[in-house]
Amino acid sequence: MPIFVIRYLIMRNKLLPILLILAFALSGCKDDSLSAGGSILEKEDEIYVRTDTFEIQSAITLCDSIISMPDSFLLGEMENKYGTLHADVLAQFACPIGFRYPDNAKLKGVYLRLTYSTWFGDGKAPIGINAYEMDKATFNYATRYATNTKPQDYVSEGSEPVLENEKLIMASERKDSIYTTSTNSYSTVVRAKMNDAFANKFFQLRDFESQEAFNKQFKGLYIAGVFGSTTLLNIVDIAIDVDYTFTYNKAGKDTTVSDVKSFYANSEVRQVNCINYADKQGTFDALSADAALYNYIIAPANIYTRLSLPMKKMQSVIQSRIDDKRPYVNMAKVRVNVCNHVDQTTGRDDWSQPAPKMLLIKESAMHRFFTDRELPADTCAIIGELTKGTNKAGDTEYYYSYDLSALLTKQLRFTNNPDTMHMLMVPVDVITATSNSTTYIVSIKQQQTVSATQIMSAKNPQDPMDVEVVYSGF
Repeated sequence: MPIFVIRYLIMRNKLLPILLILAFALSGCKDDSLSAGGSILEKEDEIYVRTDTFEIQSAITLCDSIISMPDSFLLGEMENKYGTLHADVLAQFACPIGFRYPDNAKLKGVYLRLTYSTWFGDGKAPIGINAYEMDKATFNYATRYATNTKPQDYVSEGSEPVLENEKLIMASERKDSIYTTSTNSYSTVVRAKMNDAFANKFFQLRDFESQEAFNKQFKGLYIAGVFGSTTLLNIVDIAIDVDYTFTYNKAGKDTTVSDVKSFYANSEVRQVNCINYADKQGTFDALSADAALYNYIIAPANIYTRLSLPMKKMQSVIQSRIDDKRPYVNMAKVRVNVCNHVDQTTGRDDWSQPAPKMLLIKESAMHRFFTDRELPADTCAIIGELTKGTNKAGDTEYYYSYDLSALLTKQLRFTNNPDTMHMLMVPVDVITATSNSTTYIVSIKQQQTVSATQIMSAKNPQDPMDVEVVYSGF
């Protein structure tokens, strides 16, 4: 390993900025005992810049659930080599505060309206949808709910569906579409008529003074995929539409008008995407058999990959080589190579696409980070983007890259480090905003849509995973 001993006389408060410049200036030297001005400095004023390489271990781990905060909702079921994913929706609906139907309003019909933009799986296979009233319980807006929430806690066993008939659709048949100019894309609308019993009950709701009062009258709907195993809809909007007529006097004549009042499942109330994988343990066991070569990250809420760093050994080696001075990590990059096919043009129909953004986060901070809606910090959680490159043979390759320098600098200064520091690779959705030509992160959420990322494991003989740490002591 190259060892540089840099000695010079300078005030302590000016040391660090010059250190980095000198470290890079001398990094090409081969002399393991390089020094400057050594005869005029005391030993405690010596500054060391050294390099060591540490092995990383990796393994897949089951993800029990994630916090459900979707901008869109998966609905249906799809089976492929990574498991069978079934997704349903529990939804409250926003109260139109202060609304009143006209006194002579007459009901025409009540409809469940679902709007989807994309789908995963076979767009030509039929999918069946039904809905049930949440009659047992509803959500507390201040509570965050997980994707393993059980519908039976909110809907009585044996409840009758509230749709007039089970709705059968094929995702690729866009019979009623809306074109959005901002996204240059079409969204498909599905309307399903509610049965008379539910329609009459819902039309009789009259307490629109507060959301709390409305929730006591109507707790919400459980919307379920009840048929098909090859398609997942990506629902972007859910609403209940009340079609009614009323009469008013115009120029001495009674005039009948048709109107629609919509109740939306929006951000003012709670919705939970319930995610369930059939034979989750079996899928995990099958993928674990590949551990010597590959690891996997399957979303949503299925499998993550854990990277393990030998923290205690790292601290011991580094402290012994810098004479117990205060450590500072100048560089520590980890690259994770992606193995599965990347094709951004077929993402709608292919679950096997790698996640566009992958968070590397300390496992001990995982729950707190997402529950408290924290933002990435280099000392806890680091964002990696799926990056396209070219290898030495000229072939296209994809990877995620992480700079652990700030995290390790902080970690190495702890007096009691664990033997191993575990970090999880978590697919995430990143929400950004722009102000004064500057783009910044507004929030980070665990990925709510589907992706499957196959990476080279730390043991892969083609490219074993390690971290080269360039560090200083001062």
